[in-house]
Amino acid sequence: MTVSDPMRSTLAATVDGYRRIADTLAMPLSNANADPWLRDLPPEVTALLASMSLRKRLRHGELLYARGAEADGLYGVVSGRIRISLTHADGREVLLTWFEPGSWFGEVSMFDASPRPQDAHAVGDTEVMLLPRAKFMALLDQHHELYRAFAKLLCRRLRMSLDFVEDMMTLPLSARLAKRLLELAGVYGSAGQGAGVAIDLHLPQEDLARMIGASRQSVSKELNVWEARGLIRVEYSRITLLDSERVRALTAGSKT
Repeated sequence: MTVSDPMRSTLAATVDGYRRIADTLAMPLSNANADPWLRDLPPEVTALLASMSLRKRLRHGELLYARGAEADGLYGVVSGRIRISLTHADGREVLLTWFEPGSWFGEVSMFDASPRPQDAHAVGDTEVMLLPRAKFMALLDQHHELYRAFAKLLCRRLRMSLDFVEDMMTLPLSARLAKRLLELAGVYGSAGQGAGVAIDLHLPQEDLARMIGASRQSVSKELNVWEARGLIRVEYSRITLLDSERVRALTAGSKT
């Protein structure tokens, strides 16, 4: 069969479209939060996912969904950031994580059709993609290879949850704080002025305290001690690790 020039052009455009869609969906960043689960999928499946998705723009602080809301599908961050948190009956908030561009979330409620277990807010101007649950479940029935990809995603989420629980139950405040700062530096770190690794993230001490289940006063006191010892530099809502190895030693409870 001879392929005409117009057909070649159409095929080339289709393949190029698949590539661009895959780039949008998978976003292979050097970001530790970016999810690689889409990278092994055939491009035609990736294109189907993109064709089913809806786009939504959010302003800073705008609620994407609240705890207890009906699960409407799987979300992916295109730009900006999504903040996931829990609010206790007494008003205390626990900041669980942020999702960056290339990250996908909401898969648990999508699979078991249970209400959302946390609140999700936009941090900065944010754009997300939504894969509606009904359409996606129908696609799963046609493409069983998606189940393996999601099994990996779910296992990774489970490991993260178990690590968080273990840290809360077994590690003292100093170790939890050091571990979280090192994790943030691994994701958002950049060369600081003069020396050290700057965490390139607006990080109020109250948010940092919420991430490790502590009070802002306790975290502030610990950070002040570390700054006096030359381990870190604290500026307005910014932290720079000046001696990452000594901070790392704190995760094992070592003296500095």
